[in-house]
Amino acid sequence: MSTVQIQKEQKQELHTKLWEMANELRGNMEAYEFKNYILGLIFYRYLSERTETYVKELLVHDKKSYLDAWQDEETREVLVAESLLKLGYVIEPQYLFSHVIEMIEKGTFGVDYMEKIITSITESTQGQDSQQDFDGLFEDMDLKSSKLGREIKQRSKLIGTILKTIDTIDFHLENMELDVLGDAYEYLIGMFAQTAGKKGGEFYTPVQMSKLVARLATLGYHNIPSVFDCACGSAGLLLQVGKYSRVGQYFGQELTSTTYNLARMNMLLHGIPYQNFEIRNCDTLENPHFEDRLFTVQVANPPYSTSWSANPKFLDDDRFSSYGKLAPKGTADFAFVQHMIHHMADDGRVVVLLPHGVLFRGNAEEAIRKYLVKDLNYLDAVIGLPSNCFQGTSIPVCCLVFKRERNGNSGNVCFIDASKYYTSGKNQNAMSEDDIERIIQAYGERKEIEKFCHIAPLAEIEENDYNLNIPRYVDTFEPEEEVDLQAVKKSIRGHKEEIAKLETELHSIFDELGV
Repeated sequence: MSTVQIQKEQKQELHTKLWEMANELRGNMEAYEFKNYILGLIFYRYLSERTETYVKELLVHDKKSYLDAWQDEETREVLVAESLLKLGYVIEPQYLFSHVIEMIEKGTFGVDYMEKIITSITESTQGQDSQQDFDGLFEDMDLKSSKLGREIKQRSKLIGTILKTIDTIDFHLENMELDVLGDAYEYLIGMFAQTAGKKGGEFYTPVQMSKLVARLATLGYHNIPSVFDCACGSAGLLLQVGKYSRVGQYFGQELTSTTYNLARMNMLLHGIPYQNFEIRNCDTLENPHFEDRLFTVQVANPPYSTSWSANPKFLDDDRFSSYGKLAPKGTADFAFVQHMIHHMADDGRVVVLLPHGVLFRGNAEEAIRKYLVKDLNYLDAVIGLPSNCFQGTSIPVCCLVFKRERNGNSGNVCFIDASKYYTSGKNQNAMSEDDIERIIQAYGERKEIEKFCHIAPLAEIEENDYNLNIPRYVDTFEPEEEVDLQAVKKSIRGHKEEIAKLETELHSIFDELGV
């Protein structure tokens, strides 16, 4: 079965269950509210099952159940210490997801018990190295909210129904081609509502696009000491990088607190140890957290043409000062690029998805573009992608690759036009594995491919005044078929004769009818 087919089946299964849960909640609250409950409870199930698996390994020679082992004080202390060291949290046996499902079946479950579980998990991390990674993870899931029901009985029934539905989902993470929480979030937002004026696509990158970015970012790398996403959203891009190379540490920043929680959940959900990632909740441009760090690989799909302050004080900021210009207040695209360039290690690489406007817009953006190409000479590739591949926008997107060390390619830039290579979808287009492979191969080989790839010398880019619009470099013009005028003339004559014949027949009929 192909990857695309696996993704399709996994999406369908997940979406069916999400629809069931959403229908239970949608009469009570808006999508931006009930998604928090669904995703939070999905995450709770994962933490619980991870605990059961790990404890089973610890007790394999003791031939005891978790509950029995917990009754012994000495064994309990060992289990707590080992869980905190390995998992970063503790879930007591009576708080396991499987036990809660039993309680629901017996009719003894109450929403107040779920509150105890969340409190217990959170408190187990207090004072531990994992505290920062778990702090506030469940804060968007208000189990006391009257929107779940005014009485405890009503709230208990509703949460119990959601938990039972979650119990029927097979997440098969060992063969999971989806960013589970990210896809679930996008689906819920896309199907029912917008939240704070934003759609899920602003922070969720479709799987195939994530794969393309990750493959470009890891090409030639077997081990990556550090990877950073300055607008990490649900952390899907970071996780994809880890599928193609061995990553030491993951770093990310995310402005929206709900999405920040989602990113941390997602890292844990995909088995990334809490010691191996650091996600921060702050504004990348206005309040960067990782100021002094340099990263081997950086990936990003920042919000397109978003606004920022463009405060003149940033002209003294090391990230922007050498350019002499700031990205416009209404289009911060290049501000993200400048931020990422600043954090590049000596052998660093940046792969970023941006709107096509960055390739040709003038004024300050033109000056920044020129500095990147002429003065720094870090731009390695410009790749045009198909339109309508992202939730919430139909515009075509480009992928820019920057390298500090150009590996013998410092005299040129690779331009690829992949805009025609995609699989049409009902609501959204997608790139297939073959489409991605076509791009990766062309980028890796850097050879001329008619109507697809052009290796442009820097002199050619200079001649174009550092305008990087792809049609200037990759000629995709398709000549129209020659028109056989004689054949057209003959066809017209034939149609005229046919019309004359029909008119004669009509007149004859009209005469018979006396019309």
